[in-house]
Parts: sequence; C-alpha cells; structure tokens
Amino acid sequence: MTPQLAFERYEAIRDRLPQPIGAPGHGQRISSLAEVTEHADVFVFDAFGVLNVGETPIPGAPDRVRQLRQAGKQVFVLTNAASYSHAQSCAKFSGLGFDFAPEEIVSSRDVCEQHLGLFQSVTKWGVIAPTSCDISSLPAPARHLSDSAAPYDQVSGFLFLSAQDWTAQRQAQLIQCLRRNPRPIVVANPDLVAPREHGLSLEPGYFAHALQDELGTDVQFHGKPFPSVYHEIAARVPHVPAHRITMVGDTLHTDILGAQANGWRSILVSDHGVYANLPFESFINTSGLVPDWITPSI
Repeated sequence: MTPQLAFERYEAIRDRLPQPIGAPGHGQRISSLAEVTEHADVFVFDAFGVLNVGETPIPGAPDRVRQLRQAGKQVFVLTNAASYSHAQSCAKFSGLGFDFAPEEIVSSRDVCEQHLGLFQSVTKWGVIAPTSCDISSLPAPARHLSDSAAPYDQVSGFLFLSAQDWTAQRQAQLIQCLRRNPRPIVVANPDLVAPREHGLSLEPGYFAHALQDELGTDVQFHGKPFPSVYHEIAARVPHVPAHRITMVGDTLHTDILGAQANGWRSILVSDHGVYANLPFESFINTSGLVPDWITPSI
C-alpha cells in the first residue's frame, strides 16, 4: 500500500465517514504552535507523526506540550492505537518523556470499551489482535481469533483492535462466518493504514471496510474520524466551545476531517507522519480537506 493508494481508498469511502461542518480552513502556514496559542483553549494531539515517530519523541515535542500547559492551555492525546490498554498507553507516553496525566490520554480503545456494554446480545467477543494484546480489561468475556475456524462460530460478536498478524486467510474465514451467521462488528481503530519503518501497514479500518464492501454489513467504529472519541474529549471540557478546541494531526481523513466534523479547528503536521516527504498540497486540493493551519512540526 502506497500513500497515494491509501489516499484514493479514503476518498472512495468518503460516504461512510463523517462530513465536515462549516467552511474549510485556510491552510495558513506557521512555523510552530507558538504562533497560534492564543486561538485555542484546548489542544488535542494525535500521537504518531505529531508527538513521536516509533519509539522516539519528535524533537521539541515534550517541551511544546509543557509550554502550552504553562500558558494555561488544556492538552490531550487522542490516539487510534487500540492494541494498548490505558495503563500501557500512559506508560508509553511517560517513557517518551511526556508529562500527560492519565485523564489526558484518550484512546479509541478506551472509548470503544465504554460502548461494548450496549451490545447485550454479545456474550463473548472474538478479538482480532495478536495474542500479546492484553484483553483482560474488556467488559465481557473475550478470546483471540487465529487460524482455527471453530472459534469464529463460537463467539457472538467481533472486536477489531489490531491488524498485526491478521491475514487474508483469516479475513476470508471471517467473511464466510458472517455470511452464515451475521453478528455485530466493532472496530476500535478505524485507520486504513499506519506509517511504519518499512512503509505503510494495513490497519483494522482497511479490513473492516473490505467487510462492508463484501457483505454490506454495518460496522461500528470508534476512533478518529468517528464521533464517539470527540464526544469523550468534549465531555471532559464541557465549558469550552468547539471552536476553541484544536486538533493537531498528520492525516487528512482522520485528524483533520474528524476535527472539522465536530466544529473544532485543526493543524496539519507535515514533516513527520503520513505526508513526510510527499506533496501533501495535492492531497489537500483533491480532498477539499483544508486545515486551519499547516506546520512542519509542533
């Protein structure tokens, strides 16, 4: 999967994604967040490509977060990384040198887990994630799915946390199982792809949209750009109007679109994430997803 193909796939599924409200941004170029601090009361950060690349913090990022806090701003991390428990997420950012409090870290998995109880018909979840992924915090019995076919028919709902180790064979097995017996599908990471050291990896959203293509089935998504994670942030800052919340991210169809669908302002980081070394302007022009500001780094 190349960045161009990933972009084209996001565009192909635009009708399944939230729609922006209001006018697009102006894409004003800035050198860092220091130039726009007065325009927001709350800054919400994506992680990869904004705060860190892999296991390395982006130079200056921890200092920028501290400076915003010192300026009286509230800060949050909003991440689609669903393979980590909340405790693991907190430990990760602490290890990278950030001073986020536990309540300032919101993951799509956190929010997804809050909603799983609404599926009263699901007595056991089949979890799509590597066996190393801790699923003990899930609010219902669950088991990992792998190559063995029988467990697919023994669970009453499917939860997609991570596509690591997911294969075409397992995807075909899941499709056949759902054809025989449709059941709820919940996805805690809507990303189609993620940048890795070797290129772009396929993420749960990619496989979930393939299921929708194949079966026409409904899928419940939690994570950017879908509403529940934005509602969670807004609930934590109930007295802050939407236009005073700014999302800082590195992707158009998750970070920027999600912010614009909720009336937030947005900043695209261009030099460290998905669009690093790419002509991101052409993606902005084609999609019409124009952030308020564009910065090489925070």
